[in-house]
Amino acid sequence: MDDEKKQNNHLSEWLPPITWGIAAAMVIFVCFLYFFPPSRLQAAAIQDAGLALESMPTQTLQPNLNLPEIDTPAEQQGVGRVPDFETIQSARSRTNPIGYVVEPFDSIFGIANKFNISPETVMWANYDVLNDNPDMLSVGQELIIPPVNGVLYIWQEGDTFKGVAAKYFVTEEEILLFTGNNFDLTNPEVEPGQMIMIPGGYREFVQWIVPTIPSGKAGVSTSILGPGGCTLNSWPGYGSGTFVYPTASRRLSGNDYWSGHLAIDLAVGIGDPVFASDGGTVVYAGWNASGYGYMVMIDHGNGYQTLYAHLSRVSVSCGSGVYQGQTIGYGGSTGNSTGAHLHFEVRFMGGFLNPWNVLP
Repeated sequence: MDDEKKQNNHLSEWLPPITWGIAAAMVIFVCFLYFFPPSRLQAAAIQDAGLALESMPTQTLQPNLNLPEIDTPAEQQGVGRVPDFETIQSARSRTNPIGYVVEPFDSIFGIANKFNISPETVMWANYDVLNDNPDMLSVGQELIIPPVNGVLYIWQEGDTFKGVAAKYFVTEEEILLFTGNNFDLTNPEVEPGQMIMIPGGYREFVQWIVPTIPSGKAGVSTSILGPGGCTLNSWPGYGSGTFVYPTASRRLSGNDYWSGHLAIDLAVGIGDPVFASDGGTVVYAGWNASGYGYMVMIDHGNGYQTLYAHLSRVSVSCGSGVYQGQTIGYGGSTGNSTGAHLHFEVRFMGGFLNPWNVLP
């Protein structure tokens, strides 16, 4: 009993100091939270981390990738996106022309699509190489690729902004304000020989095409087209007015129909058969000197004519009658061509039709 009293007295002696110690610790903790709330501590930690990063060498934070600067709208500055360094920069972001070397199986249409501009723009920028003839394209040629649609123009002695703008159907402001031209708007000056971009400008093409061959006994002038013409003494074949594909493939391979290329290029392998799209009379069969290579032209006797170019060889003769679907030649890449394909034209009463509009 005495031992129990002694133990209780011993606890009673230590209890008040322990209680006061716990109370003091709680007071200190509350004061700490009051003067140093967690949000303030977190902000301080972030600030210290930022100062530490700023003191680090720049090259450890930003690898030398030579990436273009991008202006981000203010309302989107908080949105992040992981960059893809394998992505090819769009041609629309360019302001200056670049060079391009023609590769096998290239076409003006395909090159234009590659750089997101129109085929006309490519032709206009390379008149000294192509002379407005897309069939003059050949492997290894060096082309100039403008940054946007329009005309890449070399300034001539005596030119004025007003005159050049009127010539290519744009306003002076469109030329002056184009970023790539780098004009001092307070005093814009251009030296003769300087290349400028006329965005949205255009001009007519000089068409390099086989002329429409007259029907009847007029024949073909071999001095213009080559040795494939003949004098027609009879008219053994006529068309139905309907057309079939001249190749087994219905796939485009090269140029589509556009203002500088009044035909379509259909996929065909070397040696694959080429068929008459409709019945008629052959008015040309043989080598053509204007870039078409081995060529066949059929007059269908109803105002329509069709033309088949870049053949490896022909299997009909001028003056013969053919029926729809008959083999008239074989696929190739003769003449001005960067790869095997069939250049296919459809004409009506001397004018050109888009072949897609008559094919099934």
